[in-house]
Amino acid sequence: MRDRADFERYVRQRSGRLLRTAYLLCRDWGTAEDLLQTALARAWLAWQRVGEHPDPYVYRILANTHANWWRRRWRGEVPTETLPDSGGGDPAAEMGGRDEVRVILAALPARQRAVLVLRYFADLPDAQIAEILGCSVATVRSQAGRALAKLRVDPAARAAITSGSRTDDH
Repeated sequence: MRDRADFERYVRQRSGRLLRTAYLLCRDWGTAEDLLQTALARAWLAWQRVGEHPDPYVYRILANTHANWWRRRWRGEVPTETLPDSGGGDPAAEMGGRDEVRVILAALPARQRAVLVLRYFADLPDAQIAEILGCSVATVRSQAGRALAKLRVDPAARAAITSGSRTDDH
């Protein structure tokens, strides 16, 4: 009976060769790594049934998975020398490049964080936020108030809030 240690030993011994095979199939290292991971995950699911020599089984998984990916691949993509204009600016620059805002928001409960992000960064009115979150407008306002009260206690948060965010007029 084949066990986890046997599978791990097989992966350690054969992953280099399997990766080279995957690369030869798809001619891209990133895709080859994804292909190998997918093949090994499928092999693990059937590891109890794999015979004494698993190579043919794993190679068959590699080939079949690659063929499936190739058949499903969208062919409308055309490589170019330069990337098209994305139309938007750098999100970090739009936020003033402040990691502290992200850290401060991460300290809030999920609902309060969602309300502040939708209100101040997405610039949505309270009624629309309530619809998105599936709650009442009063709940949106109370969550925003509680979140802002928590942030006012923290001096770093207070500095981040007062430097350029809009007023609490929703």
